[in-house]
Amino acid sequence: MKRPGDGDGTDCGLDAVLTVMGGKWKALILYHLRLGPRRFGELRRSVAGISEKVLIQQLRELAAADVLVRHDHRQVPPKVDYTLTPFGMTLVETLRPLCEWGTEHRARIRAMPGAPPPGRRLTG
Repeated sequence: MKRPGDGDGTDCGLDAVLTVMGGKWKALILYHLRLGPRRFGELRRSVAGISEKVLIQQLRELAAADVLVRHDHRQVPPKVDYTLTPFGMTLVETLRPLCEWGTEHRARIRAMPGAPPPGRRLTG
């Protein structure tokens, strides 16, 4: 008989977190939205290495999960921006310790086999 804590994921909630923000790019998108609204082009430039198609898909998934809101200003030329919801802000707060951990251990991670060479982002 399985009990919580036996490795089934029920004791920690990571399964719920990964449902919302699983994948390579969502954490970076959320990081760049933490300071306020960003337009699509700003996000594309900020999240180096992401394709336009994947960025659109990730933004749609985050909006569907109520993590961010897409705001169409209905003007010419078109202006659309993305903003975190209060629910999304709670998720962004959980990224701070991960950012600190990554910064602290970046050199060790870069030394791992398969890591990108210096000068390239670890994510790209």
